[in-house]
Amino acid sequence: MQERKRLEEFIAHDERIRGMTDDLDTMFELAREGENVSGDIERDMKDYGELLDRLETAMLLSGDNAARSAIVTIHPGAGGTESQDWAEMLLRMYLRWAERQGFPTVITDRLEGEGAGIKSVTFEVNGENAYGLLQSEIGVHRLVRISPFDANARRHTSFASVFVYPQIDDEIKIDIKLDDLRIDTFRASGAGGQHVNMTDSAVRITHFPTNIVVQCQNERSQHKNRDSAMKQLRARLYEHELEKKREETRKTEDSKLEINFGSQIRNYVLAPYRLVKDLRSKLAMGDVDRVLEGDLDPLIHAWLVWRKTGKIAGDAKDDLPE
Repeated sequence: MQERKRLEEFIAHDERIRGMTDDLDTMFELAREGENVSGDIERDMKDYGELLDRLETAMLLSGDNAARSAIVTIHPGAGGTESQDWAEMLLRMYLRWAERQGFPTVITDRLEGEGAGIKSVTFEVNGENAYGLLQSEIGVHRLVRISPFDANARRHTSFASVFVYPQIDDEIKIDIKLDDLRIDTFRASGAGGQHVNMTDSAVRITHFPTNIVVQCQNERSQHKNRDSAMKQLRARLYEHELEKKREETRKTEDSKLEINFGSQIRNYVLAPYRLVKDLRSKLAMGDVDRVLEGDLDPLIHAWLVWRKTGKIAGDAKDDLPE
């Protein structure tokens, strides 16, 4: 059902692009005939460009967990009230961004700061591709501003770290395909009576993808031994999947340990000039208020392009797949 929904959305986007293209063709034709439709063309071209940017962003997402919902944590750096206030500003920014995307959010843990701001916060962002998009925010964020908490109105620098986890479903589905199994029968050994020792009632099952082998020879009938062996196999496969998820978590934690306050990913400068600059994609935006109000799409898109091509978004268009 999830795959069907995804494909239906692709079809809907394709139909919308075709419709917008036809409308623009009509508008240009009217303009050539002398009609004053320049305002309509400008508006439709803006909508057209925004839709293409959203589709390009979705195309750039990669990784097994990109489509999942996200869990976000924010921690202020050293600096007391200054950094705690900055952490709360980041929280507000991400909640506004999620609202723009139509992603429901739930704050699961929040520790208030002393006087202002927050000492830490964890919240969920629920929606398709939330994790893939918010991966761009993992790292240290640096703010430069005239401090509202400094009576002498001096400029202060504050840091806060952001980390994003994919939401992993607790449910693990064990799908055992018969083509992945080799089922051997053999004569049981040991106590059990003449029937057990003289018939091929024991069962051994080998699961090829994982090389897990289970066997059972306790029951008198081959059918019961097979059922018992399958139960063992399901249990072993369940543990195998759990270990894979634990390994994913360990990798995520390891990447988190690499974040430190000397490796900021983005600067937000409010004084002496106003600028937001991502230090990876090199994208700079002068409208800081727009970003802090949750308009992160240009920054996220530029980071996705940079991750895929190693180039700044504006210079990488020719390298993207058609």
